[in-house]
Amino acid sequence: MSRPSDSLPPGLLLAWYGDDFTGSAAVMEVMTLAGLPAVLFLAPPTPEQLAKFAHCRAIGIAGTARSQSPQWMDQTLPAIYRALAALEAPLVHYKVCSTFDSAPTIGSIGKAIDLAVPILRPDWIPLLVGAPAMHRYQAFGNLFASVDQVGYRLDRHPTMSRHPATPMHEADLRRHLAKQTERPVGLVDLAAMKAGRGDAALARERKARRTIVALDVIDDETLSTCGRLIWSERRGPRFAVGSQGVEYALIAHWRDAGLIGEATPPSRPGAADRIAVVSGSCSPETARQIRRATNDGFEAIHVNAARAVDPAEWEGEMERSIAAALNALSQGHDPILYTALGPGDPSVTAFNEAVDGRGRTTVNARVGSGLGAILDRILRKAKLKRCVIAGGDTSGHGAQALGLYALTTIAYTAPGASLAKAHSENPAYVDLEIALKGGQMGSPDYFSEIKQGGRSAA
Repeated sequence: MSRPSDSLPPGLLLAWYGDDFTGSAAVMEVMTLAGLPAVLFLAPPTPEQLAKFAHCRAIGIAGTARSQSPQWMDQTLPAIYRALAALEAPLVHYKVCSTFDSAPTIGSIGKAIDLAVPILRPDWIPLLVGAPAMHRYQAFGNLFASVDQVGYRLDRHPTMSRHPATPMHEADLRRHLAKQTERPVGLVDLAAMKAGRGDAALARERKARRTIVALDVIDDETLSTCGRLIWSERRGPRFAVGSQGVEYALIAHWRDAGLIGEATPPSRPGAADRIAVVSGSCSPETARQIRRATNDGFEAIHVNAARAVDPAEWEGEMERSIAAALNALSQGHDPILYTALGPGDPSVTAFNEAVDGRGRTTVNARVGSGLGAILDRILRKAKLKRCVIAGGDTSGHGAQALGLYALTTIAYTAPGASLAKAHSENPAYVDLEIALKGGQMGSPDYFSEIKQGGRSAA
């Protein structure tokens, strides 16, 4: 075990890759709100772009691996890992969704681990997915998530158990991950941590040559213990896999060890006159937020994603949607352009039937990029300075369509969904503020909250 020091090392502390854009932004948010400046690049940065953020303690690269095949990962992730390794941070983090969205054929976390090992050469790989601040908990290897203050084992979760791309049929992350990699997965459980035997349990798992070790977390105590195990048990650069729970754990440990203090939240940027929202999310939480926003004066505009099967029809649907949004703005309403109101929306069934046998990945990408192009046109035409993209996969394709190269957190809203400043070479977006919201993230009045500039305190 490395001996603890009385200060954090200078310079870069963390480099990360997020397997979707909203999750990537969540890491940036956690670090920044802890007083550790972070930047998220939307593609591997150039040396010139890196130089602009030399003060940052954490550097991330956002990706779309969560919606990609193992073949795509083979072609893409090794270069990403080499770019992260070149930053020489003490810890490299492969950031996954806090609901562990993955399957052997799409978004495979196991495949991502297998590709990282020969490049980053970790001696062991902590797997930390639970994050109490996000209402995500892991107990004896099983992941739980709350909806409306009710906790569900993930295979019984109302959204994840019937996720359209990666439905969760197993809550034990060891069993779930075993279908994606042959590397053995161990566990340091909450009983060992609560009894002060976390180090001994980890040593046992490592002696048994379990390459990946899942870490239970249910509260502040276990969170801090996890952070200590990850940070103190590193020999050379550490490679970790998990949600933003990894950063929450590190910060909890650093605070408990007196390495950092409490940070002052950033000041709010103020309210915006008008904003625009695009949503490709099928989450019931996003549906509730859209309905709440319409009560607050937003105008909801349905975008027929089934038409994306045919590129020509999709172009027509995009033009219709843009015209409807600009008309709403002209009448003093903030537009929300959405593809579905929850998983039970008939639009979801219609989309699935239209896509059947036609290349779902291609059509999904076309929808996400199309929503980004719709937002781009609205922002430019109406000269808006604030916007939201809702949906993890949608955020990736949509942000890329806007031509942004980096984001930095400027205001807190809710865990995993803060307001960010966009960085772009495009003069039209010099002052753009954007929020990337995962489907299940945010308060009921989230869209109004973003329009008002976030919350006064984290």
